[in-house]
Amino acid sequence: MPSAATSLLTHSATELAELVRSGEIRSRELVEAALERIAATQALNAFTLVDAEGALAAADAIQLGDPRPFAGIPIAIKELNAVAGQPLTMGSDLYGDYRPEADAYVVRRLKDAGFVLIGRTAAPEFGILPVTESRRFGPTRNPWNLDRTPGGSSGGAGAAVAAGILPLAQGSDGAGSIRVPAACCGLVGLKPSRGRISAGPDLGDSFLSTSAVLTRTIGDTARLLDIMAGYEIGDATWAPPPTEPFAVAAARAPARLRIALVTKSPLGTTIDPACVQAARDAAKLLESLGHIVEEVTPPNWDQRPLVPIFSTLYAAGIASGVAFGAMIRRRPPQPEDVEPLTWAFCQQDATHRGADLLAAMTQLQGHARRMVAYCSNFDMLLTPALGQRPVRIGEIDACSPEPMQAFDQAMAFSPFTAIWNVTGQPAISLPLYQGADGLPLAAQLVGQPLGEGALLALAGQLEAALPWADRMPNLNA
Repeated sequence: MPSAATSLLTHSATELAELVRSGEIRSRELVEAALERIAATQALNAFTLVDAEGALAAADAIQLGDPRPFAGIPIAIKELNAVAGQPLTMGSDLYGDYRPEADAYVVRRLKDAGFVLIGRTAAPEFGILPVTESRRFGPTRNPWNLDRTPGGSSGGAGAAVAAGILPLAQGSDGAGSIRVPAACCGLVGLKPSRGRISAGPDLGDSFLSTSAVLTRTIGDTARLLDIMAGYEIGDATWAPPPTEPFAVAAARAPARLRIALVTKSPLGTTIDPACVQAARDAAKLLESLGHIVEEVTPPNWDQRPLVPIFSTLYAAGIASGVAFGAMIRRRPPQPEDVEPLTWAFCQQDATHRGADLLAAMTQLQGHARRMVAYCSNFDMLLTPALGQRPVRIGEIDACSPEPMQAFDQAMAFSPFTAIWNVTGQPAISLPLYQGADGLPLAAQLVGQPLGEGALLALAGQLEAALPWADRMPNLNA
């Protein structure tokens, strides 16, 4: 039987923080419970590093009445984000045991909020795929069905929260990497607006990627966004601060909204009927709450011509990560240092000139302007979260003889996510339903640029109408 503290880990981080602050429970009890859960759920392979000694020491330092908003609450950091003194492997053999000297700014902000870092969660190599099955660490499994993926690239984070190991976990999203595991694991997954959260100090501005968290509740998501968001010295571009805290906006009932429902794949791929039905059911729920929903197909919705353009930028990002790994190793990278898909992207990037990269950026920005202009006709968009049900472990294989096929499969699995990284709009995956297969079934809401407050308010209304936080996988089955 799980301990009382272990059961508490399925509560929101906000609730747990109040219990720690009041002295009703000690931070050490929560950290010990999380370590107990990690040991009991090793089959998930959610963690690449567990820092039990460091986490317990940090927990013991938490004093009664600590004013920090999340003092003493355990959290994990995704494998792709720097934590000072801990291995940063990018899920790749190439990085060896590289240990950065400084925290990523987002990690520093989580520490400043009082969180206790308990370890690192698994990700695919360089975060490329929407499944978490790196050659270095092996596959991470979905707590709802161990034969299925928890998604990616924040798959370890999703598995850890869904399994009740942690109340929330940090992740990042460059083409759906928070929203996909949230959909697979039955969690809330918000991709904030471009520039909302700094990528410093080691990374510059990203056209596609941003950090955030995977949680059980809208309240936690909003409060964490308040903590993680904001300008950092040296940022070249940044989102302006909100007019009010995101937690306040999330708690407010939304106005009557006009929402566009889009169920057609932007890549011409076949969408699983269950995924379409989840979006249609969400539309009916929204209408019952007083909103206006109109099913549409945007005039520039066919994004297949954008795939090679997107791939140019994507390949450049992967190649830069490999180049940094080569600097660590002080030798040119070899094919055996990385997975075949990673090497294929590096080879693709080698055929591009700097002008190709700038042209790709310009073309994507042009498409983004047209898409955002169309979205301005509505308050929000509603889509399926995924194109398919969570795929089986090994089905999307970065080490297959034809590795680029894995990228094609990845796009068919999650065709509704990457476009919002291109436009920079906020988007959120909500675990509204359970499928007939027993796996979570999610829908995605997309907000206006810089519109996280309104997006969270609507998500909170849906959460109140159809609560999901108490749904838990049966890990004993």
